[in-house]
Amino acid sequence: MGALAAATLALASCGTTSGNNNPGATAKTEIGAGEGQVSILGWPGYVEDGTNDPKVDWVTKFEKDTGCQVDFKPFGTSDEAVTLMRTGQYDVISASGDASLRLIAGGDVQAVNTGLLKNYPDVYPFLKDKAWNTVDGKNYGMPHGWGANLLMYRTDKVVPAPTSWGSVFGDAATYSGKVTAYDSPIYIADAALYLMKHQPDLNIKNPYALDSTQLAAAVSLLKEQRKHVGEYWSDVVKEVQSFTTGSSVIGTTWQVGANIAVADGAQVQTLLPEEGATGWSDTWMIGSKTKNPNCSYKWLDYIASPEANAQVAEYFGESPANPKACALTADKQHCETFHSGDESYAKQIWYWTTPVANCLDGRKDAKCTDYSEWTKAWTEIKG
Repeated sequence: MGALAAATLALASCGTTSGNNNPGATAKTEIGAGEGQVSILGWPGYVEDGTNDPKVDWVTKFEKDTGCQVDFKPFGTSDEAVTLMRTGQYDVISASGDASLRLIAGGDVQAVNTGLLKNYPDVYPFLKDKAWNTVDGKNYGMPHGWGANLLMYRTDKVVPAPTSWGSVFGDAATYSGKVTAYDSPIYIADAALYLMKHQPDLNIKNPYALDSTQLAAAVSLLKEQRKHVGEYWSDVVKEVQSFTTGSSVIGTTWQVGANIAVADGAQVQTLLPEEGATGWSDTWMIGSKTKNPNCSYKWLDYIASPEANAQVAEYFGESPANPKACALTADKQHCETFHSGDESYAKQIWYWTTPVANCLDGRKDAKCTDYSEWTKAWTEIKG
């Protein structure tokens, strides 16, 4: 699955610093004329040029303004994204936190001089200088959208309404065969988050920093849950269909999935459970082997502009990174729905971060399990 050797991954976990734009983090000191093209890897819905829907197009304006023609390739999972980016064929990638540290440690992306990005100062402060986008004081990209992995349930099938992730872990048998979960090794963190609150003797401080004993406990919980999971999902549209038909009645989702389900007539609600939740904060990053650095920088700046960020966030279904985007969404309730700028809400989210051998919780006397070990464990969980 593209995991790195532990020694290499350890380089990515040496720590972060905050509070500046790190102008010395890269040799690039100015953005010159565009090279005429830029190849982009991204989640479906992040790079729309009107092909899927004539009314949804923010790429054409970028191309006209910069002269940089966009070649876009979507990916379905973070593991696929890492594999593709390592070919060196792409200039820019939208990387979630479960991919970004792998890319940084592997030398697949370059540090970015955020001082050259005029929209960077407007980005929400709580998305900057984080473990998934900043290593050894160097920023590696432009923060993009963010959101939580929520608990969704059928209100006509799940009574009383759940308040805890226990409904899909300890109480999963109640809905056996109709529980759904996200199909990725990073989902192990959801189990670890639950154990943080309900088995304090494990001493888990960060759901992405698990030693072998803590990982074993999370795996055990997920193997028990596996008996009751009807479907693992990676395509949110297919997950919505399962809730609409009733083959799934409870499980993890994204807010956009809930919005689609409601529009389709499904009786569903979402909540951020009492334990908090995992989530994502995506970062636009530039490939270390890019032959189009100027167009790449222009894309990073453009996609975080209020106009573009508003369109992407609304179409994809997430909170924008730039608060100025909130005034420009077609749905004036969009930012309220997605808790944009609500730092107290954001603090309840443990954003996807690549597990590495050097414990992300600061422990110096322990060795944590890295993503390769999580990948092996996930294969065992699913059987």
